[in-house]
Amino acid sequence: MKTPQDLRQLLQQKWGYAYDVQLRRFRHRIYFQVMWRYLEQASFPLSEQEYLAHLQEVLLYLYEWQVVDQVWDWLEQTRERPRLGRAVSLPLSLGQRAGEWLGEPG
Repeated sequence: MKTPQDLRQLLQQKWGYAYDVQLRRFRHRIYFQVMWRYLEQASFPLSEQEYLAHLQEVLLYLYEWQVVDQVWDWLEQTRERPRLGRAVSLPLSLGQRAGEWLGEPG
């Protein structure tokens, strides 16, 4: 099972920083996004402990949706990189249960 520390390490190995990650709903999709802000910035709003707690919360959703491997593979392979004002986004494939999570009738 992947931990918040594993996710942080993957982000740091990929881009050199512990970037913020978010789950966002846009229209009929949910996206995993790597934001342009990162833990090492003086202006980053979370402490290291709060950051790891946030990663844990995101991971709980990813496990519930059964997309952890999808996200991990994408993080390892993507050539995009977050930059100021632009997140790197992965549309999640939630399968047949997507409607449950998007609040749509099944």
